[in-house]
Amino acid sequence: MDTAWLEDFLALVDLGHFSRAAEQRNITQPAFSRRVRALEDWVGTPLFDRHELPVTLTAAGESFRPLAEETLRRLFQGRETAREAGRLSAATVRIAATQTLSVSFFPNWVRTIAGFERIQATIDLTGAHMAACEQMMLRGEAQFLLCHDHPSSTHMLASEQFLSVHLGTDVLLPVCAPRPDRSGPLFELSAAPDTMVPLLSYTSASGLGRILSSVQAVERSGASAKPIFSTHLTSVLVAMARDGHGVAWAPLSVVADDLERGRLVRAGGPQHEVAVEIRLYRSRARQSPAAESLWVLVAGAG
Repeated sequence: MDTAWLEDFLALVDLGHFSRAAEQRNITQPAFSRRVRALEDWVGTPLFDRHELPVTLTAAGESFRPLAEETLRRLFQGRETAREAGRLSAATVRIAATQTLSVSFFPNWVRTIAGFERIQATIDLTGAHMAACEQMMLRGEAQFLLCHDHPSSTHMLASEQFLSVHLGTDVLLPVCAPRPDRSGPLFELSAAPDTMVPLLSYTSASGLGRILSSVQAVERSGASAKPIFSTHLTSVLVAMARDGHGVAWAPLSVVADDLERGRLVRAGGPQHEVAVEIRLYRSRARQSPAAESLWVLVAGAG
């Protein structure tokens, strides 16, 4: 059995669509489908119910999922442990963070961890979209994941194999450029139903995109929104909104300065906002001494 089959399996579990999962795994959809079928042949029973979209796990698939997660995590963690054993460098704590939080939250958070200097460890931070961060955690390439979270949103770490601690809160709110005369927003979610609102959206690889999709932020707004651009990068969406291309839901922590300076304005009311958490995830398995020391400090503060 090829371990890539397990990664394919978990990608399809997370995204629910063969096309999206194939795109995330950087292979064609036919090749992806063949690999999923090969895994099912190896297991000896169908793992997915393909009769409806999004596809769902069969009873056999539900039973197989925790084994796939644990197998991949232990395999890649074992590889990393072996690599670390051969290194003559100082202790390193490896953190994966969504690109938004790696810039807007992480630097100040690290400065506020009381007692961090006693750990005497080097922090290795990798900023990426949520899908890539999940893969790093499952492979054991990162010991911690820093991300936005919401009760209605699911991801690969929402299982008994992982622990998490609350670090803070944020708000996703719709923003756009102001009108030339500064009399209000250039686009309004409360506009007449026949008024099309250009939407700047996140891709499915983005954790914020998954949250907005899970709470149906666009649908609940009642606006006639037309997606015209998508990316997993918050900074790009904010820049596009600032230049007057459309409405984007963005974290308040990112756009607070733009709102204060008037470069952006709210495109909707409080009913269009989505409260989110900032959480730090880790595997339940024993980590390196430096990583365990950091967890003790963070969990105690949380």
